[in-house]
Amino acid sequence: MKKLLLATAVAVLGTGAYAQDVVRIGTEGAYEPYNYIDQATGELTGYEIELGKELCKRAELNCEFVQNAWDSIIPNLQSGNYDAIMAGMSITEERQKVIDFSQNYIPPASSAYLALSADVNTGEGAVIAAQTGTIQAGYVAESGATLLEFASPDETVAAVKNGEADAVFADKDYLAPFAKDSNGELVLLPNEVQIGGGIGIGLRKSDTALKDKFNAAIQSMKDDGSVNTMIKKWFGEDSVVF
Repeated sequence: MKKLLLATAVAVLGTGAYAQDVVRIGTEGAYEPYNYIDQATGELTGYEIELGKELCKRAELNCEFVQNAWDSIIPNLQSGNYDAIMAGMSITEERQKVIDFSQNYIPPASSAYLALSADVNTGEGAVIAAQTGTIQAGYVAESGATLLEFASPDETVAAVKNGEADAVFADKDYLAPFAKDSNGELVLLPNEVQIGGGIGIGLRKSDTALKDKFNAAIQSMKDDGSVNTMIKKWFGEDSVVF
């Protein structure tokens, strides 16, 4: 699903986050339903928050979530501000050059366009909004359309509403609720695109033991079907599952 690294990596040496008293997990907190702030409680919630807690329980890790802006989320992992990333981050070849990933905990799913009209052009000559540093932004940049980048995902939707962009290109799971709740003002276009290798936990390349622990926990949830149950809870019964 989302997020293509555009930042430069910084190498970090370490003994492995698994040996620490607390494993800190970085997340954006602004990408519903993956991770976001519950307005009633002010606390982080979402699929990845619930999943992360269960993975840490199975891996016998003491974990806490740390909110971090998307555009610095990988550099701050590498500088040691936290030990892992769960932030709707797609597994891509470019990212794997600088960080490691667990196995995916969401299978590859669709990216989609959201616009004010179903007959909007999304190809050459169109202006398409996308969040900076995402795989969707990289796709738009190579598509012939003009890319209009924003720091946060809600700004990309706002750009369509106010006429700055013809459409926004992002994870379909993120855009679908906007279309559903807009009373027809916003529509999902039918030309969905499959990009990325699913979503995984981002890790420093040195933290191989922590990666092994997370991989075992993810696999156990796949084996007993609980990860599919959780995906359907947060994304709907028609969601792509394992």
